[in-house]
Amino acid sequence: MPDSFQRKCPDTTLEAARIPWNDFFDDPDLIALIDTAIKKNFDLKMAMQRIEMASAHARVSKGARLPSLSAVTSAAQRKFGEYTMDGIGNFDTNFSNNVGDDKHIAERLPDYYVGLQSAWEVDLWGKLRNQKRASVARFLASEKGKHLIMTSLVAAVAHYYYELLTLDNELEIIRQNIRLQETAVNLVNAQKLAGRANQLAVKQFGAQLLNTKSLEAQVNQEIVQNENQLNVLLGRFPQPIGRGNPILKQKLPKEINAGIPSQMLIRRPDIQQAELELVAGNANVLAARAAFFPSLMLSSSLGFQAFNTAVLFNPGSMAYSVLAGLSAPLFNRNMVKANYKQASAERLEVFFHYQKTVLTGFQEVVTGLKRIENLEVVSDLKEEEVGALQEAVAASKDLFIAGMASYLEVVMAQKSVLEAELELSVTRKEQFFSVIDLYKAVGGGWE
Repeated sequence: MPDSFQRKCPDTTLEAARIPWNDFFDDPDLIALIDTAIKKNFDLKMAMQRIEMASAHARVSKGARLPSLSAVTSAAQRKFGEYTMDGIGNFDTNFSNNVGDDKHIAERLPDYYVGLQSAWEVDLWGKLRNQKRASVARFLASEKGKHLIMTSLVAAVAHYYYELLTLDNELEIIRQNIRLQETAVNLVNAQKLAGRANQLAVKQFGAQLLNTKSLEAQVNQEIVQNENQLNVLLGRFPQPIGRGNPILKQKLPKEINAGIPSQMLIRRPDIQQAELELVAGNANVLAARAAFFPSLMLSSSLGFQAFNTAVLFNPGSMAYSVLAGLSAPLFNRNMVKANYKQASAERLEVFFHYQKTVLTGFQEVVTGLKRIENLEVVSDLKEEEVGALQEAVAASKDLFIAGMASYLEVVMAQKSVLEAELELSVTRKEQFFSVIDLYKAVGGGWE
């Protein structure tokens, strides 16, 4: 990886990224919303269940390496054919009441068994060990997946919150302009009656007022839509969202030092998740390769077996067995090859995914750093622009009243300041978004 993110101070650390989200944000209302989302968000709850499933699978893989031991109790009855060696051989035993009547050669004989049975596959080539390693890696990857969902959730809630603050500010700007434009409409009507303005001026001012009122309705709808989308993240039905200070009075979250790129690998959950998936893919390839070699199975049993329950636990009824066997694939070797090729292809896929994730993370950090710097410049210029246009509106009104400016100049001045104020509000929102996105990009927000 490159040595730095092409910033002036490449040796800074990622201390800001290690700040917990409830310390990173200063707004109590936003902190309360994020806390609710972490407790009730359904995506996060589903991620927790995926962790439980991966943990159970890891325990299954661990248990596969150990011998199995089962307690067995069975009762059976066998009937031998009348004209078979088994039937003749069991015709007159110590447990038979036969006295030579050939009609009872095929007597039914019971069989009772109580004991223990064990089986164990000896992991000669590391197949089971690598399967366990893959399962453990996927379990750890599922935990990183939860961290990824959490940091994305924190960023998403913050985005919607500052979006709502921006819409509130836009709504207030629009309503202020509506009040100013209503005053202007009343003024031009009075001037028309006095013969100083014509019907065209009245229509122009009225049309501008109607256009601004339509913007108010649009912003109200956007507020409702964003509140409902945020409520979905919070795991609750639609309801009003509490907000703190207006967007222009909000303080930007703490400044983030990007640090050196290699530190990003330690922080970002998606990169850690991709790395663990790669570990699992490597282990799967080794396990698939081991399937080509013979497997050694050991099985044994120890218990009591008899034809009569009265003598079942007699020392003479004790029975045991021990079996060791080697098995290797012959006719199903093509299936083993196919599994090996599939595992190899999956490993390459997750390897390329890992590389892509690292590149994406690097790109997000670089873009975020430049975005913060450029938005600072844009915000300062927009503030100067709004101030200049507000002075222009006041001057145009005075000139219009004095008969030194046309109604069209007043309308254009009002329209320009409205657009500039809305753009300043959006720029402020983008500044918050840029800091939040960079906080997420360097791996913050999940602790």
